[in-house]
Amino acid sequence: MESILAQNPNNVQSTKEDLIDSVLPLLKLICLTVIGLILAYPKTQLVPKATFKLLSKLVFALFLPCLIFIHLGESITVKNFVRWWFIPVNVLISTGIGCVLGLLVAKICKPPPEYFRFTIIMTAFGNTGNLPLAIVVSVCHSPNNPFGPSCNTTGIAYVSFAQWVAVLLVYTLVYHMMEPPYEYYEVVEDGVEIQEEMITTNLSTPLLVEAEWPGMEDRETENCKTPLIARIFGNLSNLSQSSIQETDSIEEGGESGSNTNPRSPKSLRCLAEPRMVRRIRIVAEKTPIRHILQPPILATLLAFFVGMVPPIKSIVYGDDAPLSFITDSLDILAGAMVPSVMLILGGMLAEGPNESRLGMRTTVGIIVARLLVLPLFGIGVVALADKLKVLIPGDQMYTFVLLLQYTTPSAILLGAVASLRGYAVREASALLFWQHIFAVFSLAIYVIIYFKILFSYF
Repeated sequence: MESILAQNPNNVQSTKEDLIDSVLPLLKLICLTVIGLILAYPKTQLVPKATFKLLSKLVFALFLPCLIFIHLGESITVKNFVRWWFIPVNVLISTGIGCVLGLLVAKICKPPPEYFRFTIIMTAFGNTGNLPLAIVVSVCHSPNNPFGPSCNTTGIAYVSFAQWVAVLLVYTLVYHMMEPPYEYYEVVEDGVEIQEEMITTNLSTPLLVEAEWPGMEDRETENCKTPLIARIFGNLSNLSQSSIQETDSIEEGGESGSNTNPRSPKSLRCLAEPRMVRRIRIVAEKTPIRHILQPPILATLLAFFVGMVPPIKSIVYGDDAPLSFITDSLDILAGAMVPSVMLILGGMLAEGPNESRLGMRTTVGIIVARLLVLPLFGIGVVALADKLKVLIPGDQMYTFVLLLQYTTPSAILLGAVASLRGYAVREASALLFWQHIFAVFSLAIYVIIYFKILFSYF
């Protein structure tokens, strides 16, 4: 840290300036959120819920991809791609620490047994996308921001660089951890058929389901609301075996028309496969990883391609680039992303908390662990990374984004996954509501601390 401080002696600011620089961006975001809350307030409903859902689709399919493509593509190079390796790794580290904290919360607070895994998930997986982007854009909005003239472009690029890892985790690890507990179902007809005992109510879909990843519910599969892993790996061998045979028969039936050779490679593979390998294969095939290719991820991949190929980059980016009029147009659209996201968040909070069977003690435990304890571990991880010379010297925005990954509330996307899997939808809605309410105070405290650390030690 001393070497970095020696390179930036002019960045040390007074406590008063730190308070202003750190609090004002959050106040701007709070104002936007309050406006969204007023517009969506149920008693007046100046703007109906359907409009907010349409706005969330615009953010997802248009505004956010434009923002990612413009700023990530302009900043990314082959050299930077290698230099930024710790950003996605930090997402994995924060998730791992969050899982440990979630396990401790579940052991100490003792939620109902069916919400044990839910407690771990909601503690572990934070918002690494829209909210950090909004915070960075708000911090960089002032021309006198402490991160310099390239604050906006580099900050958005750093946050965008982490998004693909978070989405990959959601569509793999989170998807299976949010599997409905086996107790939700009862076995009938000798364990062949499984029927749900507890179905979600007929209430209208909460806005949080559409707030961050619209259209996820449209991607329901045959097994998305069933305890697939419990059926395949559970102790009920008859049920597991029937599930495996049923899945394999479907696969073979789908290929029977195109390959009738009994000694085909597919048949030989199935005959030679050990039972455990076959079970793992079935779970992998039922994982909806193909749905990861959505507009924000496609924009990230396109930004990688254009940004890391200099001849193409010179045509697209820059004031003198032949296609600069296209990037300017996309930049105008990208400017609508942050206000839209905060208005949607306000609309989500206007719905209020749903009834939850999670319990007050567990709810408080998750909030404390996620918003107050995890950021302390984040400071330790980033300080250790600095000692190991992992951070980019002199780049406070890089360090700030790493710290933000430990500070945000649980990802709103978890509410969509809960709805997709038909598990703990009300509990996710209530918990996300209270987390975002208390995050107003925790974010203010930790952003002040981060600014003090960044401009005093880094």
